[in-house]
Amino acid sequence: MDLDPEGIFRDDSDEDDDNVQEREANKDMVVYLVDASPKMFTPATNKEDEKDETHFHTIVNCITQSLKTQIIGRSYDEVAICFFNTKEKNNLQDLAGVYVYNVGDRDPLDRPTAKLIKDFSCIEDSFMSNIGSRYGITAGSRENTLYNALWVAQALLRKGSVKTVSKRILIFTNEDDPFGAITGAVKTDMIRTTIQRAKDAQDLGLSIELLPLSRPDEEFNMSRFYADLIGLDGDEITEYLPSAGEKLEEMTDQLRKRMMKKRRVKTLSFAITDDVCIEVNTYALTRPTTPGTITWLDSLSNIPLKTERSFICNDTGSLLQDPQMRFQMYNDMVVKFSVRELSEVKRVSSHHLRLLGFKPLDCLKDYHNLRPSTFIYPSDEHIFGSTRVFVALHSSMLRLGRFALAFYGNPTRPQLVALVAQEEVTSSAGQVESPGMHMIYLPYSDDIRYPEEVHVTSDDAPRATDEQIKKASNLLKRIDLKNFSVCQFANPALQRHYGILEALALGEDEMPDIKDETLPDEQGLSRPGVVKAIDEFKASVYGENYDQEEAEAAAAKASHGDAAKKRKAITGAASVKSAAYDWAELADNGKLKDMTVIELKSYLTAHGLPLFGKKEALISRILTHLGK
Repeated sequence: MDLDPEGIFRDDSDEDDDNVQEREANKDMVVYLVDASPKMFTPATNKEDEKDETHFHTIVNCITQSLKTQIIGRSYDEVAICFFNTKEKNNLQDLAGVYVYNVGDRDPLDRPTAKLIKDFSCIEDSFMSNIGSRYGITAGSRENTLYNALWVAQALLRKGSVKTVSKRILIFTNEDDPFGAITGAVKTDMIRTTIQRAKDAQDLGLSIELLPLSRPDEEFNMSRFYADLIGLDGDEITEYLPSAGEKLEEMTDQLRKRMMKKRRVKTLSFAITDDVCIEVNTYALTRPTTPGTITWLDSLSNIPLKTERSFICNDTGSLLQDPQMRFQMYNDMVVKFSVRELSEVKRVSSHHLRLLGFKPLDCLKDYHNLRPSTFIYPSDEHIFGSTRVFVALHSSMLRLGRFALAFYGNPTRPQLVALVAQEEVTSSAGQVESPGMHMIYLPYSDDIRYPEEVHVTSDDAPRATDEQIKKASNLLKRIDLKNFSVCQFANPALQRHYGILEALALGEDEMPDIKDETLPDEQGLSRPGVVKAIDEFKASVYGENYDQEEAEAAAAKASHGDAAKKRKAITGAASVKSAAYDWAELADNGKLKDMTVIELKSYLTAHGLPLFGKKEALISRILTHLGK
């Protein structure tokens, strides 16, 4: 494959600051344009066995779920909810048929809040009485509520530059021909002016998206009007409707997760030789996600508390400054270090990355990967020519089937790493995998742990029969996971954490039901073919008359007996060790504090007392037991 050194490794950080901000907008401003015509309040399906829900209810639920996700994922985003085809009007431009729900006059867009979500989720109960629904575009009238709605949405998104803010207008409707009630020159003029209004908004950097809903009696036809409004033609029209339906489902059933803004982790210098050094950027492809940090509040004032740590002298009780010396035990000796000495000890390399050599790819084993790899790209920002050197290395490694062995001089954790070149993979939809290198963290010889030899000779090892192997193979085929991907599974602990936060913030009485996708598929495992395969495998291994409950009870009884013997042996050893001291005399002379924690615990173990707590707590427990 011919690589273009000028373009194939081009990344956001290689461009000027304006283009960086334009590509990676760090804020999202969205206006939800919801059609409130009477057709939106008709049943969404004709099936009797399904709930009698309207398209308006579906959209309210969809936007509510989207707002809940935004609070966790991107709480700094701003939103506005705007209805069109309404009886009442509420907008700065005083245009008919348009009602802005959550933004007052001359106010900026609103951030998602618990109050907004609670109020909006109940809007159906009072919508008809407070806002009302009507057909905004009717025969004999020059009123164009869709044009008015686009104008209002554009005005709401006036704040902020498109270079730093992503501005979107999302239109929800089940009417594919909003001008169907009128004909002639009036209809042509309305369509022309509405499309021109949409193009003017797009020229200002606003993105217009349509989320259509099909009515029970007919499919939504994009080609009647909305294809021209959002700028679709040809095959894009036929492909848009299924993708829009998927997007609507994703908005309704989104994962609660925090969005990570920062893509690039750091910039490293990569020393190829003593005289050649290039610059690369690193990207974290996978990182553990944890719940947000807990902030402690004062119980009376509700003000966040500030945590401070102080060092107190054990002898005098006076306040000490942060110690300038650190120590570490070595062969029962205290080895002291100054802060500067510790810094020098950790400084093991002048370069971040230093190339050591190359090895064939088959020398790299799967179990050598200690943690998720880091992806690296070249950068010419500070060292010109880095991209060309990187391309030459990348091409040669792919052609020869080699990986680069390098030393990563991280001050806190220096490591050996393997740099594995990844070739670019593209499809008709665009780029599937980017070209670059994966930096895989390798173990040192000190880190390798060899498994214990359970069986001394091969004759002692149990062997599976041909029948057992056959039954196991049949079981594997029956419960094979089709199209498996780790991206299908959400962390149940995180989902429950965010679900409880959401319920508490919204004042809901019941905790939300969180689907644990890591649990086995009970319905799939209960299929007759799977049940038969499991029973046949169990019978081949344990025999026909195997009783699992009886076997578990026997194993638990044996384990309990072994544990009791172990506890008895530990208590006996502690009693022997404890008998070597005169504890009453030690207590009277105040010498218990001179004894080690292990010696104190030997007394507590011998007398069946708790072992938890610091040294002072152990001494207090011994004195109490001695009656002192």
